[in-house]
Amino acid sequence: MADTFLASHRGRWHWGGRATTLVTWIIGLFFFFPIAWMVLTAFKHEVDASTDTPKIAFKPTLEQFSNVFHSGFWPYVGNSAFATVVSTLLVLALAIPAAYALSIRPVQKTSDVLFFFISTKMLPVVAVIVPLYVITQQIHMLDNIWTMVVLFTAMNLPIAVWMLRSFMLEVPGEVLEAAQVDGAGLMASFRHVLMPMITPGIASTALICVIFSWNEFFFSVNLTAARAGTVPVFLVGFITSEGLFFAQLSAAASMAALPVVIAGWIAQKQLVRGLSMGAIK
Repeated sequence: MADTFLASHRGRWHWGGRATTLVTWIIGLFFFFPIAWMVLTAFKHEVDASTDTPKIAFKPTLEQFSNVFHSGFWPYVGNSAFATVVSTLLVLALAIPAAYALSIRPVQKTSDVLFFFISTKMLPVVAVIVPLYVITQQIHMLDNIWTMVVLFTAMNLPIAVWMLRSFMLEVPGEVLEAAQVDGAGLMASFRHVLMPMITPGIASTALICVIFSWNEFFFSVNLTAARAGTVPVFLVGFITSEGLFFAQLSAAASMAALPVVIAGWIAQKQLVRGLSMGAIK
């Protein structure tokens, strides 16, 4: 009787697991479909991409990628790469000590400081664009890539502090105490004990900052032009008075998304470990 009961429950769990897997795949494909369609459209001729009834069967071409290459794409990529990398390094340089002070060595009013950090993300970007435009114009920093570096750093710093603090809170205090007992000073325990333990968290935070900086559009389109324009600004150029060039826009968007995809693929192990830190005690 017990064997029959266990066998029936195992059968239910087996089919339940299969159903869950199937539903997960369907949801994943549903969210992935727009990306797949964008990449597919990038290999179409403009005539095939602009039809009212979408064409599934078509003759692939690399013409759209060639047009993107010859339309001044690389300076925008260089600007985005420079602003993203430099701002991410600045964010980590500022956020790691701040997160250490707010987690390992907290002081009074720590919660107030954390609230101040996150409250800066509650202000709509559109509410500050006019003052920012006036300030950058007054100091002659319009259409300057360093303006984007400063804004990207300020934009990502609050999130980075919160993320890194949550990772540092998962480090057992006994480990740091043992390092101090062994004679390690503050910098030695920070560099040789704490930093290796939160490396996955740092990788996760850095990737989030890279994604936010690379995709940022509002600041770039309002404060840059020809010299400091980033990739999102370049994509807007395919929306003209003559119409929307779907195939070229898809090719440019596919190429713009590629660096972030590659960065995520390279850091996937650290990213999974970092995002799962604290999930299991």
